[in-house]
Amino acid sequence: MDPETWAWIFLAGHVILGAFAVAYISARRRPATAIAWMLTIIFVPYVGLVAFMLVGFSRLPKARRDKQKHVNELILERTEGFDQLSHRDEWPQGLPGLVTLNSALGALPMVGGNDVELLPDYHGSIAAMAEQIDRAQHYVHVEFYILVHDDATRPFFDALARAVARGVTVRVLSDHLASLMNPGRKETLARLAEMGAEYHAMLPLRPWEGHWQRIDLRNHRKLLVVDGLVGFTGSQNLVHESYNKKKNIARGLRWHELMMRIHGPAVRELDAVFVTDWFSESDELLVLDTSPVVLDPAPHRVDAQVVPSGPSFENDNNLKLFVAMIHQANERVSITSPYFVPEDSVLLAMITAAGRGLSVELFVSEIGDQALVYHAQRSYYEALLRAGVKIYLYRAPEVLHAKHFSIDSEVAVIGSSNMDVRSFSLNMEISVLIHSREFVQELRGIEDGYRANSRELDLADWVKRPAMEKFWDSAARLTSNLQ
Repeated sequence: MDPETWAWIFLAGHVILGAFAVAYISARRRPATAIAWMLTIIFVPYVGLVAFMLVGFSRLPKARRDKQKHVNELILERTEGFDQLSHRDEWPQGLPGLVTLNSALGALPMVGGNDVELLPDYHGSIAAMAEQIDRAQHYVHVEFYILVHDDATRPFFDALARAVARGVTVRVLSDHLASLMNPGRKETLARLAEMGAEYHAMLPLRPWEGHWQRIDLRNHRKLLVVDGLVGFTGSQNLVHESYNKKKNIARGLRWHELMMRIHGPAVRELDAVFVTDWFSESDELLVLDTSPVVLDPAPHRVDAQVVPSGPSFENDNNLKLFVAMIHQANERVSITSPYFVPEDSVLLAMITAAGRGLSVELFVSEIGDQALVYHAQRSYYEALLRAGVKIYLYRAPEVLHAKHFSIDSEVAVIGSSNMDVRSFSLNMEISVLIHSREFVQELRGIEDGYRANSRELDLADWVKRPAMEKFWDSAARLTSNLQ
């Protein structure tokens, strides 16, 4: 064919791709996301289309979503009346609405009678988990985004081996892509096989076996359940605090985390999340605990609600919770997130809260391990500072990787979810909503430690940063909407 014919063919293809972008891509996507994808496909049509086919679908395949729905139905049948086992009469105004929202989205109730303990020490939390595994009598359920057998985690793996040796069932899940991207994968899998633990990779990328989904839809959850009685969750992966990466070691980077130990009825809700993920990866549906629960009247026991979220759900569960929490706050909003690339509703809620006269503070790291996210989040600081939000940069070389969020003096969330678009839409996350004045006070003490080791940003100084830094911050922000 002559060049003119080819030109018309490419033009027609361009028009068809543009029409596809308008008609299909804009459906059920946030306007900013839809516009970003449409512009990408219109201006770089064929490259843009390939990119969209690889990373443009933000929900898991239907078969996986159906499994989530099936387990949700079983959970709802099992937990009928379970939500009455709480200190509902002591809840502050606004909390009942948050609990109802979470129950509708994630199928798990708020339940009382729990002991909770914060574990801010990196190696101390590993030791605490290993100690609990040594007490296991029936089963141990392990689910971590990154799971590596190394010098730091050896006590944990040794405890798993001892559990298997005495007849305890040990089931282990870790994210497939995260395992491929971190050193020690072969040694870790060999150690699990050697001890006799049952293992499955989460969201495996094996198209030749029919295992395929958008490559950056990952399972970012961190949890441990022992016998359905004691559970752990939070921000920490099971790996050395340097992640065993040469570039991190060279820069002296160390991750600072926050985990939580739970003893009580809420642990069975943590286990329900594990059961769902195990079912998704193995097709084996484990039995959910349906034994009756009696509310412990002890005043120190707290109400807790597990909130799962991610692309196996039809809604952005954690995003809706976080935005609702900010709007419910009457005095104070405190957010700790290593990766802060907020969705528009979160940004507006924070700015509005500060405008209402609330004390709003954000703890982030001074240094970043992911350049694109690091620059993208910096692009939001000026708007927040102008609104009156206080921003604290946790000093290098530690990376503040803890993820928690509190409002006023009685309500807090701790878990695996960052305050960014990836955690809102692409990652499978787990959070725990807690009502307890004592727990929030303890969390405030940890935040005081962050503040003492942080540098507070000053608006006048921030706007004077070099022009090239501003350019990279703004450029990185544009990519955050391609989700």
